[in-house]
Amino acid sequence: MKHRRIPKRRVVMTGAGIAALVVAGVTFQTANASETPKTPAPQTLSITAAGKLASTLGKDLGADAAGTYYDAKSQHLVVNVLDETAAKTVAAAGAKARIVENSLAELKSARTTLKQDATIPGTSWATDPATNKVVVTADRTVKGAALEKLTKVVDGLGAKAELQRTKGEFKPFIAGGDAITGSGGRCSLGFNVVKDGQPYFITAGHCTEAISTWSDSSGNEIGTNEQSSFPDNDFGLVKYTGSVDHPSEVDLYNGSTQKITKAGEATVGEKVTRSGSTTQVHDGTVTGLDATVNYGNGDIVNGLIQTDVCAEPGDSGGSLFDGDTAIGLTSGGSGDCTSGGETFFQPVTEALSTFGAQIG
Repeated sequence: MKHRRIPKRRVVMTGAGIAALVVAGVTFQTANASETPKTPAPQTLSITAAGKLASTLGKDLGADAAGTYYDAKSQHLVVNVLDETAAKTVAAAGAKARIVENSLAELKSARTTLKQDATIPGTSWATDPATNKVVVTADRTVKGAALEKLTKVVDGLGAKAELQRTKGEFKPFIAGGDAITGSGGRCSLGFNVVKDGQPYFITAGHCTEAISTWSDSSGNEIGTNEQSSFPDNDFGLVKYTGSVDHPSEVDLYNGSTQKITKAGEATVGEKVTRSGSTTQVHDGTVTGLDATVNYGNGDIVNGLIQTDVCAEPGDSGGSLFDGDTAIGLTSGGSGDCTSGGETFFQPVTEALSTFGAQIG
């Protein structure tokens, strides 16, 4: 009986096949182990949550942070950073990272240059995180040699700044929610506040610089100035003297009011509402922070909130808010509520801090 021998060639091939499978297995495992982890998707955030996260990331990133803004459509916080390492930190925290060219220090330097070389009546500038530039705006009064000078300074800043024009004229809106009057002028009440257990209200500083005793729309005296700061800032504190209700609410001019329970910081991209005695209630978006405005009369105000909300004379001092959160006091701007324009607001938090007052 003959025994059939298995050819060696077949054994070798089988061994080679096994070896190949083992090598392939090692190769696949190695490939899987070295894959780059996927970047986490940005979290859907409310504007309040986005503001808190922006503050936290600003501290964590330090000099690597280059500005933030809220994308209202996607409900994501967008954070500008300078490198991939910072971008990973942002993504891990739940925000959307965006690598940009200009640092906050470079943009601050550009603003310093503008202040030194281009403080021209009828101009404003604010850092725009969406473009990663300082956006300089010139109103219709800036022309001739002044416009040439401004253009030269902005061009000299290169990619750190850009120049825009507005058809209106920058001016304080003196003529707040509800109308308050005095000495022939009219402004708007901003927010009712409490200081040392006593009732007060806050309004624009250019209003309290011009008028010292205030009456309501019926002519009844309601308060006298306690403190005032304008220019540089634009806020004033008025102490109630008359017998009048002072709820922590904003007039919506439709028979209802919006209760105000707290004050908060503005975020670029935030949807906001303004109430004022001339044009009543209008909505819009925060477009810039820490804005500097050179009003046509030579007054300069710093640290303002820039928006695309419309306003007109008499709306000064009026309320800028987001739901139950007080955001700003109407300072001034350009345009009107027919053609539109830009409006700047004094941050409420700064006024409350200065006065030692609280929303209440």
